[in-house]
Amino acid sequence: MAASATAAAQTLPLRTCCGTSCAEEVARTRFDEERLTSQERRLAALADPTRLRIVNLLARHEALCVCEIEAAFDLGQPTISHHLRILRDAGLVNVDRRGTWAYYSLVRPALKEVVEDLLALV
Repeated sequence: MAASATAAAQTLPLRTCCGTSCAEEVARTRFDEERLTSQERRLAALADPTRLRIVNLLARHEALCVCEIEAAFDLGQPTISHHLRILRDAGLVNVDRRGTWAYYSLVRPALKEVVEDLLALV
C-alpha cells in the first residue's frame, strides 16, 4: 500500500495552481545575466542613502568638485570619496581630473537606463 501511494504521489504535479505547460514554460526562462549584474550593481549603489543623496545633488549641477560634494554632507573626505568610487564603479558618475581637483558629474544615460529597466517590470 505504501509503495502505491508513493508512486501516485510522484505522478501528481507538485503544484496545482497552474497547468504543467505553464510550469514548463516558466522553468525554461533564461535571464540576461550580464544585464542583471549591471542592474544589481547600479541598484546596490543607489540603495545607500548617502550615495542616493550624492546622485540627487549631482543631478542639479553639470559637475561638482569633490570638495563641493563634501560640503553638502557631514562626512569626511575619505567617506565621500568611497561613495563616489562605488558610484563610479557602477557607471553612474564620471570623474574629470583638473589638476589636483576631481570634478564629478552624473552619467545621465546610465541613470535613465536604471529607470527604464525598472519601468519595464511594471
